[in-house]
Amino acid sequence: MESSPTGHTFKSYLFLFSGQLVSILGSSIVRFVIIVWIAIETLSPIYVSIAYFLGALPMVIIPLLIGVFIDRWNKKLTIALTDSLQALITFTMILFFLTGFANYWLIIFLNVLRGICQAIHFPTVNAIIPLMVPKKHLSRMNAINYLFTGVIQVIGPIVGGILLAIVEINPIIEIEHILWIDIITFGIAIIPLLLISIPSITSNSNRKEKISFIKDFKSGLKILKSVKSFLILIIFISVINLLNMPFTTQMSLFVFINHSGGELDFALISALLQIGIVIGAIIALAKKHWKHKELIILYSVFIGIAGYSLLTLAPTGNFILMGIGALFHASMIPIANTMFLTILQTKIPPETQGRVFSIVISIAAAVTPLGMLISGPLAELFGIQLLFIIVIYLQFVSIVITWYFTDIKNIIRKESKAEIIEEKEKVGFRSEQIEL
Repeated sequence: MESSPTGHTFKSYLFLFSGQLVSILGSSIVRFVIIVWIAIETLSPIYVSIAYFLGALPMVIIPLLIGVFIDRWNKKLTIALTDSLQALITFTMILFFLTGFANYWLIIFLNVLRGICQAIHFPTVNAIIPLMVPKKHLSRMNAINYLFTGVIQVIGPIVGGILLAIVEINPIIEIEHILWIDIITFGIAIIPLLLISIPSITSNSNRKEKISFIKDFKSGLKILKSVKSFLILIIFISVINLLNMPFTTQMSLFVFINHSGGELDFALISALLQIGIVIGAIIALAKKHWKHKELIILYSVFIGIAGYSLLTLAPTGNFILMGIGALFHASMIPIANTMFLTILQTKIPPETQGRVFSIVISIAAAVTPLGMLISGPLAELFGIQLLFIIVIYLQFVSIVITWYFTDIKNIIRKESKAEIIEEKEKVGFRSEQIEL
């Protein structure tokens, strides 16, 4: 097995991370522009939900299939290829807009191809973190990741909204001009990737025998089951992901139809949501060691429910209040995810994290496309606002069931006792050193 992460590999990762942030900015702008374009072109909850559904489907299927291969593949080459292909797909999108052949079905299809690239890229990037970041920095690095990513994604919707507003009033500028941003940022982001080396990791078993896909996948599941509270948290997070989908897919139409807003109003709410992610990342970063991580995840979801309640019940046209609700909800996301990722990264062997992380992504995200697909018809049936109220209630019920009808409470108590014993042992060891 390769040597443990060092200060040098940590610096290399930070350099790589800086390039990825630039790429995230371009992707954030383009993602916002595509979704708003489809919403304005169709004004249909069903079409918007289909676009979200097909865009998210690769993140469920692809990581599950390629997770075991990520542990073996050259991670640097994998990231470079997926980034390059995504830029090529965006360029193809530009050509269709330029030639006048673009329609929402074609753009949705190309967006699916972009999603496939992201579904390979995302677990690969996460799998290299424990290879390059020392264990003592993992929790804070996850928080830093959310902090800086959140800052970039605050800028993305604002820039996208402004550029779309310019397209509306300036006939010289077209949507394809905005899409070039994704290609330019890709060109900047690829430079750090090419200049650094990413450690490879090979277990002894891989040297001695060629392990099958099925065997690797089963070993990933076995490792996953061995971590206490993990299956409970994955099921809980899956339910919350499902119930969050109406907000994700119908928010633009909620602004445009229910509140008679425009692109800039939607951009404001999206920006405040991203500011919430920044605030949450700062909170997660402020504390070096977090105790009772499972309990913190539950509290975070509860506060997030309160935020979405404020957004849903805000008076008509009060976009600031809606944005504040989105901010409160989003501020809990980095805290919950940082706790979850830290549990995974500290308790899963590094040589198996690619397959395990891919399985986790697929399990947690498996219900996401379903939620996206059904949110459109449900919005047509109940109305968007009533649908939001229903899913808020169901989220609260999910917290109650998880706390009172699973073993999560006992697991938290056992971990608390173990932490107290460990702390007492450390204090006792220090006292012995002082006496000596």
